[in-house]
Amino acid sequence: MAKAMLLIAAASASAGAAVTAILLGRRDSQPPSGSVMSPTSPSTAKPSTPTLASSDGAQSTTKGVIDPNGWFSYGAPGPTNDLASRTSFISVYDRRMRNPAWVAEHITAESLSGSKGDRKNSVFLEDQAVPEIFRAKLKDYFRSGYDRGHMAPAADAKFNQKAMDETFYLTNMCPQVGEGFNRDYWAHLEDFCRRLTSKYRSIRVITGPLYLPKLDSDGKYRVSYEVIGSPPNVAVPTHFYKIILGESATTPSPTTPVAIGAFVLPNAPIDNKTPLSEFSVPVEVIEKASGLEFLSLVPTERRRSLCREVDCSILVREFPKRPPKAPGHK
Repeated sequence: MAKAMLLIAAASASAGAAVTAILLGRRDSQPPSGSVMSPTSPSTAKPSTPTLASSDGAQSTTKGVIDPNGWFSYGAPGPTNDLASRTSFISVYDRRMRNPAWVAEHITAESLSGSKGDRKNSVFLEDQAVPEIFRAKLKDYFRSGYDRGHMAPAADAKFNQKAMDETFYLTNMCPQVGEGFNRDYWAHLEDFCRRLTSKYRSIRVITGPLYLPKLDSDGKYRVSYEVIGSPPNVAVPTHFYKIILGESATTPSPTTPVAIGAFVLPNAPIDNKTPLSEFSVPVEVIEKASGLEFLSLVPTERRRSLCREVDCSILVREFPKRPPKAPGHK
Protein backbone atom coordinates (compact mmCIF):
# COMPACT_ATOMS: atom_id res chain seq x y z
CA MET A 1 0.00 0.00 0.00
CA ALA A 2 1.42 3.29 -1.02
CA LYS A 3 1.86 5.80 1.77
CA ALA A 4 0.71 9.39 1.53
CA MET A 5 3.13 12.00 2.80
CA LEU A 6 2.76 15.75 3.06
CA LEU A 7 5.78 17.98 3.39
CA ILE A 8 5.32 21.75 3.36
CA ALA A 9 8.37 23.95 3.83
CA ALA A 10 8.74 27.71 3.78
CA ALA A 11 11.11 29.09 1.18
CA SER A 12 12.71 32.51 1.35
CA ALA A 13 9.91 35.10 1.51
CA SER A 14 12.34 37.86 0.63
CA ALA A 15 13.09 36.15 -2.65
CA GLY A 16 9.47 36.63 -3.65
CA ALA A 17 9.22 33.01 -4.82
CA ALA A 18 6.67 30.38 -3.87
CA VAL A 19 6.81 29.86 -0.11
CA THR A 20 5.42 26.37 0.12
CA ALA A 21 6.81 23.19 -1.39
CA ILE A 22 4.29 20.36 -1.48
CA LEU A 23 5.02 16.70 -1.93
CA LEU A 24 1.92 14.49 -2.06
CA GLY A 25 2.17 10.74 -2.46
CA ARG A 26 -1.08 9.24 -3.81
CA ARG A 27 -2.48 5.84 -4.67
CA ASP A 28 -2.11 5.07 -8.36
CA SER A 29 -5.87 4.69 -8.57
CA GLN A 30 -6.43 8.24 -7.38
CA PRO A 31 -4.68 10.68 -9.77
CA PRO A 32 -5.00 14.39 -9.18
CA SER A 33 -7.89 16.08 -10.96
CA GLY A 34 -7.42 19.80 -11.62
CA SER A 35 -6.31 22.53 -9.29
CA VAL A 36 -9.00 21.79 -6.70
CA MET A 37 -8.62 18.33 -5.20
CA SER A 38 -11.42 16.38 -3.64
CA PRO A 39 -11.03 14.57 -0.34
CA THR A 40 -12.06 10.94 -0.08
CA SER A 41 -15.72 10.36 -0.81
CA PRO A 42 -17.82 11.69 2.03
CA SER A 43 -19.58 9.22 4.24
CA THR A 44 -23.30 8.77 3.71
CA ALA A 45 -23.78 9.41 7.41
CA LYS A 46 -24.10 13.16 7.72
CA PRO A 47 -22.12 14.56 10.67
CA SER A 48 -24.17 16.43 13.20
CA THR A 49 -24.17 20.19 12.83
CA PRO A 50 -22.94 21.98 15.96
CA THR A 51 -25.62 23.69 17.99
CA LEU A 52 -24.65 27.33 18.10
CA ALA A 53 -25.71 29.84 20.71
CA SER A 54 -26.12 33.25 19.15
CA SER A 55 -24.64 36.29 20.85
CA ASP A 56 -27.29 38.63 22.23
CA GLY A 57 -29.82 37.94 19.51
CA ALA A 58 -27.32 38.45 16.72
CA GLN A 59 -28.97 35.82 14.52
CA SER A 60 -32.34 37.56 14.55
CA THR A 61 -30.94 41.05 13.92
CA THR A 62 -28.95 40.00 10.85
CA LYS A 63 -31.35 37.44 9.39
CA GLY A 64 -31.48 37.84 5.63
CA VAL A 65 -28.17 39.73 5.44
CA ILE A 66 -25.56 37.02 6.04
CA ASP A 67 -25.49 33.53 7.54
CA PRO A 68 -22.04 32.23 8.54
CA ASN A 69 -23.72 29.01 9.79
CA GLY A 70 -24.19 28.12 6.12
CA TRP A 71 -20.63 26.77 6.10
CA PHE A 72 -21.90 23.67 7.90
CA SER A 73 -23.93 22.77 4.82
CA TYR A 74 -20.57 21.72 3.37
CA GLY A 75 -19.46 19.80 6.47
CA ALA A 76 -18.16 20.59 9.95
CA PRO A 77 -14.38 21.32 9.88
CA GLY A 78 -13.57 19.55 13.13
CA PRO A 79 -13.29 20.16 16.87
CA THR A 80 -15.85 22.50 18.38
CA ASN A 81 -14.30 23.35 21.73
CA ASP A 82 -14.86 27.01 22.65
CA LEU A 83 -17.06 27.49 19.64
CA ALA A 84 -18.40 31.03 19.39
CA SER A 85 -21.21 32.22 17.15
CA ARG A 86 -20.66 35.92 16.50
CA THR A 87 -22.71 38.28 14.39
CA SER A 88 -20.58 37.98 11.25
CA PHE A 89 -18.53 34.84 11.82
CA ILE A 90 -18.14 31.57 13.70
CA SER A 91 -14.88 30.60 15.36
CA VAL A 92 -13.36 27.64 17.15
CA TYR A 93 -10.54 28.34 19.57
CA ASP A 94 -7.39 26.21 19.98
CA ARG A 95 -6.65 26.26 23.70
CA ARG A 96 -3.19 24.78 23.30
CA MET A 97 -1.95 27.35 20.79
CA ARG A 98 -4.11 30.24 22.17
CA ASN A 99 -5.17 30.94 18.59
CA PRO A 100 -8.34 30.17 16.65
CA ALA A 101 -8.30 26.80 14.91
CA TRP A 102 -10.64 28.11 12.24
CA VAL A 103 -12.91 31.08 11.61
CA ALA A 104 -15.78 30.82 9.11
CA GLU A 105 -17.49 33.88 7.69
CA HIS A 106 -20.05 34.80 5.07
CA ILE A 107 -19.94 37.95 2.98
CA THR A 108 -22.23 39.31 0.29
CA ALA A 109 -22.45 42.54 -1.68
CA GLU A 110 -25.30 43.52 0.64
CA SER A 111 -23.36 42.90 3.84
CA LEU A 112 -20.37 44.86 2.53
CA SER A 113 -22.50 47.83 1.55
CA GLY A 114 -23.28 48.69 5.18
CA SER A 115 -21.46 51.49 6.95
CA LYS A 116 -22.81 51.47 10.50
CA GLY A 117 -19.66 49.89 11.92
CA ASP A 118 -16.48 51.91 12.41
CA ARG A 119 -13.27 50.26 13.61
CA LYS A 120 -12.28 53.51 15.31
CA ASN A 121 -14.96 52.70 17.89
CA SER A 122 -13.68 49.16 18.46
CA VAL A 123 -11.03 47.93 20.90
CA PHE A 124 -9.18 44.64 21.20
CA LEU A 125 -10.71 42.40 23.85
CA GLU A 126 -9.79 39.21 25.69
CA ASP A 127 -12.50 36.60 25.34
CA GLN A 128 -13.97 36.07 28.79
CA ALA A 129 -15.80 32.95 27.59
CA VAL A 130 -12.48 31.08 27.45
CA PRO A 131 -11.13 29.89 30.82
CA GLU A 132 -8.37 32.26 31.93
CA ILE A 133 -5.71 29.54 32.01
CA PHE A 134 -6.20 29.00 28.25
CA ARG A 135 -6.91 32.59 27.28
CA ALA A 136 -4.84 34.74 24.89
CA LYS A 137 -4.24 38.04 26.65
CA LEU A 138 -3.63 41.59 25.56
CA LYS A 139 -0.34 41.71 27.43
CA ASP A 140 0.94 38.77 25.38
CA TYR A 141 0.98 40.95 22.27
CA PHE A 142 2.37 44.04 24.00
CA ARG A 143 5.80 44.81 22.51
CA SER A 144 5.89 41.34 20.94
CA GLY A 145 6.75 42.71 17.50
CA TYR A 146 3.60 41.11 16.03
CA ASP A 147 0.25 42.52 14.98
CA ARG A 148 -3.00 41.18 16.35
CA GLY A 149 -4.06 39.77 13.01
CA HIS A 150 -7.75 39.30 12.28
CA MET A 151 -8.88 35.96 10.87
CA ALA A 152 -12.35 37.38 10.10
CA PRO A 153 -11.49 40.91 8.92
CA ALA A 154 -13.05 43.94 10.56
CA ALA A 155 -13.68 45.34 7.08
CA ASP A 156 -16.13 42.49 6.45
CA ALA A 157 -18.34 43.63 9.34
CA LYS A 158 -19.06 47.28 8.62
CA PHE A 159 -22.81 46.68 8.44
CA ASN A 160 -23.13 46.71 12.23
CA GLN A 161 -21.04 48.17 15.08
CA LYS A 162 -21.65 45.09 17.22
CA ALA A 163 -20.44 42.88 14.38
CA MET A 164 -17.38 45.12 13.99
CA ASP A 165 -16.63 45.02 17.73
CA GLU A 166 -16.80 41.22 17.85
CA THR A 167 -14.04 40.88 15.25
CA PHE A 168 -11.66 42.38 17.85
CA TYR A 169 -11.90 39.49 20.30
CA LEU A 170 -8.50 37.81 20.65
CA THR A 171 -10.19 34.50 19.80
CA ASN A 172 -10.36 35.95 16.28
CA MET A 173 -6.67 36.93 16.33
CA CYS A 174 -3.29 35.40 15.63
CA PRO A 175 0.17 36.97 15.89
CA GLN A 176 1.05 38.18 12.39
CA VAL A 177 4.06 39.93 10.93
CA GLY A 178 2.94 43.53 10.43
CA GLU A 179 4.80 45.33 7.66
CA GLY A 180 4.75 43.35 4.44
CA PHE A 181 2.11 40.91 5.60
CA ASN A 182 -0.82 41.79 7.89
CA ARG A 183 -0.86 45.41 6.74
CA ASP A 184 0.01 44.56 3.17
CA TYR A 185 -0.28 41.24 1.29
CA TRP A 186 -2.69 39.62 3.74
CA ALA A 187 -4.90 42.73 3.62
CA HIS A 188 -4.87 42.54 -0.18
CA LEU A 189 -5.98 38.89 0.01
CA GLU A 190 -8.88 39.90 2.26
CA ASP A 191 -9.76 42.59 -0.26
CA PHE A 192 -9.67 39.96 -3.01
CA CYS A 193 -12.33 37.99 -1.12
CA ARG A 194 -14.55 41.06 -0.87
CA ARG A 195 -14.15 41.87 -4.57
CA LEU A 196 -15.43 38.39 -5.43
CA THR A 197 -18.90 39.52 -4.38
CA SER A 198 -19.11 41.34 -7.72
CA LYS A 199 -19.19 37.94 -9.46
CA TYR A 200 -20.77 35.63 -6.90
CA ARG A 201 -23.91 36.28 -4.88
CA SER A 202 -22.33 34.70 -1.82
CA ILE A 203 -18.76 34.26 -0.62
CA ARG A 204 -17.85 31.96 2.25
CA VAL A 205 -14.34 32.07 3.70
CA ILE A 206 -12.69 29.91 6.33
CA THR A 207 -9.34 31.05 7.70
CA GLY A 208 -6.86 29.81 10.25
CA PRO A 209 -3.24 29.29 11.29
CA LEU A 210 -0.82 26.51 10.40
CA TYR A 211 2.37 25.32 12.07
CA LEU A 212 4.34 23.72 9.26
CA PRO A 213 7.61 21.79 9.15
CA LYS A 214 10.78 23.31 7.79
CA LEU A 215 13.82 21.49 6.46
CA ASP A 216 16.76 21.80 8.85
CA SER A 217 20.44 21.72 7.93
CA ASP A 218 20.64 18.05 8.95
CA GLY A 219 18.11 17.09 6.29
CA LYS A 220 15.28 16.49 8.76
CA TYR A 221 11.97 18.33 8.93
CA ARG A 222 11.01 20.00 12.18
CA VAL A 223 8.17 22.24 13.35
CA SER A 224 9.47 25.36 15.08
CA TYR A 225 7.47 28.43 16.07
CA GLU A 226 7.86 31.36 18.43
CA VAL A 227 5.68 31.77 21.51
CA ILE A 228 4.94 35.31 22.69
CA GLY A 229 4.01 36.57 26.14
CA SER A 230 5.69 36.59 29.53
CA PRO A 231 5.44 33.80 30.50
CA PRO A 232 5.20 32.42 26.94
CA ASN A 233 1.55 31.95 26.09
CA VAL A 234 0.51 32.53 22.44
CA ALA A 235 2.01 30.53 19.57
CA VAL A 236 3.11 32.39 16.44
CA PRO A 237 1.87 30.49 13.35
CA THR A 238 4.36 29.79 10.61
CA HIS A 239 1.66 30.05 7.93
CA PHE A 240 -2.00 30.90 7.41
CA TYR A 241 -4.62 29.28 5.22
CA LYS A 242 -7.69 30.73 3.58
CA ILE A 243 -10.29 28.65 1.76
CA ILE A 244 -12.76 30.60 -0.37
CA LEU A 245 -16.10 29.40 -1.74
CA GLY A 246 -18.01 31.25 -4.45
CA GLU A 247 -21.75 30.50 -4.53
CA SER A 248 -24.37 31.46 -7.10
CA ALA A 249 -26.98 31.88 -4.34
CA THR A 250 -26.92 33.32 -0.84
CA THR A 251 -28.27 30.07 0.61
CA PRO A 252 -26.23 26.85 0.29
CA SER A 253 -27.72 24.31 -2.09
CA PRO A 254 -27.00 20.55 -2.08
CA THR A 255 -26.93 20.44 -5.87
CA THR A 256 -25.43 23.65 -7.30
CA PRO A 257 -21.71 23.90 -8.13
CA VAL A 258 -19.31 25.68 -5.78
CA ALA A 259 -16.18 27.54 -6.87
CA ILE A 260 -13.31 26.66 -4.53
CA GLY A 261 -9.97 28.36 -3.99
CA ALA A 262 -7.42 27.47 -1.28
CA PHE A 263 -4.29 29.37 -0.34
CA VAL A 264 -1.43 28.97 2.14
CA LEU A 265 0.76 32.01 2.91
CA PRO A 266 3.85 32.26 5.12
CA ASN A 267 3.69 34.52 8.17
CA ALA A 268 6.40 36.72 6.71
CA PRO A 269 6.77 39.81 4.52
CA ILE A 270 5.63 39.08 0.96
CA ASP A 271 6.45 41.25 -2.03
CA ASN A 272 3.22 42.67 -3.45
CA LYS A 273 4.45 41.69 -6.90
CA THR A 274 4.20 38.00 -5.95
CA PRO A 275 1.29 36.39 -7.84
CA LEU A 276 -1.45 35.04 -5.60
CA SER A 277 -1.37 31.87 -7.69
CA GLU A 278 1.97 30.98 -6.09
CA PHE A 279 0.15 30.34 -2.84
CA SER A 280 -2.68 28.27 -4.33
CA VAL A 281 -2.86 24.69 -3.02
CA PRO A 282 -5.34 21.82 -3.15
CA VAL A 283 -7.80 21.84 -0.24
CA GLU A 284 -6.46 18.40 0.68
CA VAL A 285 -3.08 19.93 1.56
CA ILE A 286 -4.64 22.24 4.15
CA GLU A 287 -6.75 19.41 5.54
CA LYS A 288 -3.69 17.23 6.09
CA ALA A 289 -1.69 20.06 7.61
CA SER A 290 -4.47 21.27 9.92
CA GLY A 291 -6.18 18.01 10.82
CA LEU A 292 -9.52 19.49 9.72
CA GLU A 293 -12.06 18.53 7.05
CA PHE A 294 -13.50 21.46 5.17
CA LEU A 295 -15.70 20.15 2.36
CA SER A 296 -16.65 16.63 3.38
CA LEU A 297 -20.22 17.05 2.11
CA VAL A 298 -19.27 18.46 -1.30
CA PRO A 299 -18.92 15.70 -3.93
CA THR A 300 -16.44 16.01 -6.79
CA GLU A 301 -19.09 16.81 -9.37
CA ARG A 302 -20.10 19.98 -7.50
CA ARG A 303 -16.58 21.36 -7.23
CA ARG A 304 -15.23 24.04 -9.53
CA SER A 305 -11.89 25.82 -9.52
CA LEU A 306 -12.24 29.42 -8.36
CA CYS A 307 -9.08 30.47 -10.17
CA ARG A 308 -10.42 29.09 -13.45
CA GLU A 309 -13.54 31.22 -13.14
CA VAL A 310 -11.90 34.46 -11.95
CA ASP A 311 -8.50 36.11 -12.05
CA CYS A 312 -6.92 35.11 -8.75
CA SER A 313 -4.72 38.13 -8.23
CA ILE A 314 -4.42 40.81 -5.59
CA LEU A 315 -5.06 44.49 -6.11
CA VAL A 316 -2.50 46.57 -4.24
CA ARG A 317 -4.33 49.19 -2.19
CA GLU A 318 -3.51 51.39 0.76
CA PHE A 319 -4.96 50.26 4.09
CA PRO A 320 -4.83 51.85 7.55
CA LYS A 321 -1.44 51.10 9.09
CA ARG A 322 -2.32 51.73 12.74
CA PRO A 323 -4.87 49.32 14.24
CA PRO A 324 -7.10 50.30 17.20
CA LYS A 325 -5.35 50.40 20.56
CA ALA A 326 -6.06 47.90 23.31
CA PRO A 327 -7.56 49.28 26.52
CA GLY A 328 -4.83 50.70 28.76
CA HIS A 329 -2.16 50.58 26.05
CA LYS A 330 -0.70 53.80 24.70
